[in-house]
Amino acid sequence: MIRLIAKRLTAAFATVLAVILLSGVLVHVVPGDPVTAMMAQSVTATPEAMDEMRSRLGLDLPVWMQVGRYALNALSGDLGTTIRGNEPVARLLLERLPNTFMLAVAGLGIALLLGIPLGFIAAVNRGTAADAAVMIVAVLGVSIPGFWLGLVLIQVFSLHLRWLPVAGTDFRNLILPAFTLGLTYCALVARMTRSALVEILAEDYIRTARARGLREHQVLIVHALRPALISIVTVVGLVFAYLMGGQVIVENVFSWNGIGRLAVQAMLQRDYPMIQGFIVIFATSVVVVSMSLDILYGILDPRMRQR
Repeated sequence: MIRLIAKRLTAAFATVLAVILLSGVLVHVVPGDPVTAMMAQSVTATPEAMDEMRSRLGLDLPVWMQVGRYALNALSGDLGTTIRGNEPVARLLLERLPNTFMLAVAGLGIALLLGIPLGFIAAVNRGTAADAAVMIVAVLGVSIPGFWLGLVLIQVFSLHLRWLPVAGTDFRNLILPAFTLGLTYCALVARMTRSALVEILAEDYIRTARARGLREHQVLIVHALRPALISIVTVVGLVFAYLMGGQVIVENVFSWNGIGRLAVQAMLQRDYPMIQGFIVIFATSVVVVSMSLDILYGILDPRMRQR
């Protein structure tokens, strides 16, 4: 187990370091002069101010030195300062990160609460109308854009029924964006649950359990669903990564003050240090959660410890 944890930690650190290095290169792959792009609408965009900005961002140094310095600073927790306001990027992102995690966990919970039962029903009733109905719902869930679903929920529950607020950052404001994410990604959970259960229900030990006279609900829940949950754990990391990516749009639809909304504002303002910081924080969050789930998978399935 210690070996598994060490391997996952090493892989996680290498991934985060690669993301930091690529983020450091971001400024240099932007077409044109990044300082000119950032200060295009500024009334103080004099040659002297632009030279000062280049010096402040370290753009007057060789590329390898810029990337190396950015990586060292990022590993020490310094992601630079914003162009607008000259505030620490790391502090602004970490202030909003709990809101993003709150929304991601709520959306993940809804996706699991809806997706696992739907997948269970589809697998148990394989080849029937119930199976077809669940798969149609799954396809629709994957196909419907999150921002469109969010707007529909706002129209129905906020503007028409007036049950929930449109925007904000408290518990009641969490419900609609969480359901938007949960309904979108419960389809993926349902499909993966169905696939895992269909495979397990065809195993010999399931037929043996039925032949021994066990009740059907015992066979399905104890002997089929529990082993399938081990496979579902691996899906959670994938769904969480999708949720984090989908939140960038959903947070803006519902004016939820998370890092996704902050990233969009930075893109509109061409605040490259903030965009770089968002990429680093976003990727690190996904890597940490994925690593934790890999370790959990190793605890649940001892065979994984040998990989």
